[in-house]
Amino acid sequence: MFTLPIGSGVRLCLPIFSARLLLTAFILSPMSLTVVAEPLVGEPLSPLPTLESLQLDPNKIKLGERLFHDTRFSRDNSTACVSCHSLSKGGADGRKNSIGVRQQMGVINAPTIFNSGLNFRQFWDGRSDSLEDQVDKVVHDARELDMNWEDLLKLLSTDASLVAEFNTAYPQEGLQASSIQNALASYQRSLLTPSRFDRYLLGDSKALDQDELKGYQLFKDYGCIACHQGVNIGGNMFQKFGVMDDYFAKRGSISAADLGRFNVTQQEADKHVFKVPSLRNVALTAPYFHDGMTDTLEDAVDVMFRHQLGRTASEVDKRMIVKFLNSLSGEALGAKP
Repeated sequence: MFTLPIGSGVRLCLPIFSARLLLTAFILSPMSLTVVAEPLVGEPLSPLPTLESLQLDPNKIKLGERLFHDTRFSRDNSTACVSCHSLSKGGADGRKNSIGVRQQMGVINAPTIFNSGLNFRQFWDGRSDSLEDQVDKVVHDARELDMNWEDLLKLLSTDASLVAEFNTAYPQEGLQASSIQNALASYQRSLLTPSRFDRYLLGDSKALDQDELKGYQLFKDYGCIACHQGVNIGGNMFQKFGVMDDYFAKRGSISAADLGRFNVTQQEADKHVFKVPSLRNVALTAPYFHDGMTDTLEDAVDVMFRHQLGRTASEVDKRMIVKFLNSLSGEALGAKP
């Protein structure tokens, strides 16, 4: 094959034995040739993987989806995973703090469930290193579901159709705590949200408009990319909230949740340290930050400039960055509200 570059992100694939003939034909009739988009290289951000590449078991995804909507997981039969992670609200719930079992108010803002399988840790403080462990902690949390595996298994085992589904998806285990955790984790891993920005990274030069492209360049130039990079545009490191300016001194009323990673490690250096959130679908997940104290994306960008970057940006530049952030919204593959 002979490859002919014809512009940014585009190439022509030609049989080498007829390259000269087809080059002439291209000059005369460019529409007669197949144009193949070429993925961008050297970018700090990566496109999402395909669902097929994850090689997830469809039976486990389907079962996990059913469990995700099942209120029997909560002690009072009031709350399911979807209660705090609505698929119609960007994978979050639009609240400052989520409401769990017995209408208890949570202590922290619910992060999006979308693309969560690509995060290096789960929860704001990173206390779980897998989605399976995250499920276990949510089941036992007194404010979230307030359940335990013994009681939950006893309850679910009376559901013949559910037991049959587990026997199909997990022929060796059947209905067990470990298979429940894995099914829910499999479903969460399937909730990928490819966006127009992914199409741009894959070589579609027309996927973003000029303002969005300018915003992406500013996002890199100002240094936002230092913490929000990789396939999930974040979600792959810890960072102190308030690197350049003390966020908590200005906000006041410090709570245990504000201590972040310190609650896990008890190390002084980890006070106010959190997992950097993914920016995918960020335009859909207000209010922002672990405390849910910021209502708009524009204000969130202001907070980041002031407290994380210690830089000043023009209103025009910030507006361009917000436009770029809007291009990160996608639709979950195969998800049901």
